[in-house]
Amino acid sequence: MRLAIIAASIVAIACAPAARITPGAPTTLTAVTRSLQDSSAKQDLRLVPPEVYVRSYLQLFGGLAPVDVQQRARGTDGAQLFDTWDDYLAALGLPDYKQDLPRAQRTNAIMVATFERLGVALCDRALEHDWKSKPPIAPNERAVFVFDEPAQTDAASFASRFDELHRTFLSYPARLAPGRTEDFYALYTTITKLHAANKQKSRLSPEQAGWVSVCYGLVRHPEFNLY
Repeated sequence: MRLAIIAASIVAIACAPAARITPGAPTTLTAVTRSLQDSSAKQDLRLVPPEVYVRSYLQLFGGLAPVDVQQRARGTDGAQLFDTWDDYLAALGLPDYKQDLPRAQRTNAIMVATFERLGVALCDRALEHDWKSKPPIAPNERAVFVFDEPAQTDAASFASRFDELHRTFLSYPARLAPGRTEDFYALYTTITKLHAANKQKSRLSPEQAGWVSVCYGLVRHPEFNLY
């Protein structure tokens, strides 16, 4: 009899309408304490699996399929920036069982050079797509440079735009890395001045060259490739 009562109670509870929790008025969370990111080394850096790197690369190109990314990365000037995925996958550390090549367990010079090549292709093609497309690309459809190209960039306007790129590549606000914004602004101004002084014809303006260099620095950053 007791078991029958318990069973009937369970059935009644299960068939009862779901409880509703009425939301309260929104409130602002009070900061209890503030602290900077602790970036000191806790353990040896480990290589990000190449599958993760490739997936991040595809996402930064706008979530395109690998073949579409290959086409966009090659651009109109062919293989000057990007060849084919077949030329890079083994160098990134993926195994090739047809050639009896095992999965890479540590970085090497060829892998670092491949990271470099892919990063340059990403930044150059992303800027061409985001800022130089005809007709212009809407901000919500851009891949990397989601902000409008500034006519003139001072330290304050650079900081807000750099934070967007920093979040895209490293996934946290630039203010949590003390001094990084200032270092990259120095890089930006140096490249801009050097590019303006160079009289050779270029497809990028001095300001665009400065922003591409900032992108280079972030996509090459150890926090992007290692953890």
